[in-house]
Amino acid sequence: MSIKEIHALRRKFIIIAMLSFLLVMIFIGSVINLVSYTVTVRSIRNTLYNIGESNGMISDAPEMGEGDMPFMPSFSDAFSPKYRHNHFFLMEVDYEIGITYFSSNAVNDTELELVQKYSEQIMANDDTFGNYGVYYFQKTEKDDGSIVLTILDCTSEISSSKRLLGATVITCLAAFVIAFILVWAFSWKLIKPEIESTERQKQFITNASHELKTPLAVIRANTELMEVVGGENEWTQSTLKQVDHMNGLIQNLVMIAKAEENGDKSKLEEINASETVMQTISPYRALVEKSGKTLNTDIEENVMVTSDEGKLRQLTTILVDNAIKYCDEKGAVGISLSSVRHGKFRMRMTVSNTYRDGAGIDCNRFFDRFYREDRSHNIDKGGYGIGLSIAESICRRYDGDIRAGWKDGVISFVVNL
Repeated sequence: MSIKEIHALRRKFIIIAMLSFLLVMIFIGSVINLVSYTVTVRSIRNTLYNIGESNGMISDAPEMGEGDMPFMPSFSDAFSPKYRHNHFFLMEVDYEIGITYFSSNAVNDTELELVQKYSEQIMANDDTFGNYGVYYFQKTEKDDGSIVLTILDCTSEISSSKRLLGATVITCLAAFVIAFILVWAFSWKLIKPEIESTERQKQFITNASHELKTPLAVIRANTELMEVVGGENEWTQSTLKQVDHMNGLIQNLVMIAKAEENGDKSKLEEINASETVMQTISPYRALVEKSGKTLNTDIEENVMVTSDEGKLRQLTTILVDNAIKYCDEKGAVGISLSSVRHGKFRMRMTVSNTYRDGAGIDCNRFFDRFYREDRSHNIDKGGYGIGLSIAESICRRYDGDIRAGWKDGVISFVVNL
């Protein structure tokens, strides 16, 4: 895993962790406020009912506990509190006569006038329970057809509910910020050893490649000398072939290590991808025709993209070489290039080839290093099984992507840059 992938994985972990934390906090806060609201409304209804039943003569005396001890509510009492010292207004209304009975514990004339005004608007609707601003009401019809209207000033209860909601929101936001800082800090400590390990692996590949060049050069020189002295034979030719194979493998490993580095993006420039791709695939036409296959191209003109021209050539070479190598006999290789006018990408290149044995293949594994599908069938095709891994590294380096898929006997590699 490259350093860029490790950082991307860290970002995904942080996003998932914080979203999970946020959902849990929203759930807890919602439950707390919902329970509080439900209990408050239930208690208000009980209070309105008691006022109506007592004709406004509800006792405001404090409750007493056992013996001489003051009253201490139990846990269950907390979910059915008894509100005290609220202004209430009780009136009996006859639709023909008007208000026939009125009782209240309010002493403010202004409030009394306002409530009488509000009562007319409350009576105009069909709701039997609800609120009009801070005033909760309950309407009960008596046997004689008159309506008993009970109104309760619930300013303190509404304020308490809003305070609880505000405290919940502030607490959740503060907890989210603290959790984000902690997750960010600890996630960095978790990935730091992985980054160091990746750096050591890259350094090891570079050092090992350098150290292996000398003994391979000596083996080649000694083998060639043996051929000069004793003549060529199958053993010396086999040795030279394996030396060439090892040199190629070393070069590809170094190429992968370099492709996964962040690199100097100062080389990025606006290039004509159409011309670059056409120039890259041009030498392959003769090779395709010689092998009895067909090369089909569909290159849109003047497709411009910001990239490194050398890396685009390398990417195209890898994909075309792979398509020709694994194409069915007498099959066809297709290369298309088009501009992308929506999203973050500017070009899409598709390299495909006929491959009738592709059903059931896990195409995602093509980008694994040293992976080969059906080794017994492909062992004579050469290569190292790391070309597509290099192609994927190039795409990631330039913020692109590459996907592989098989359908109707054709395997396709789609590159977006």
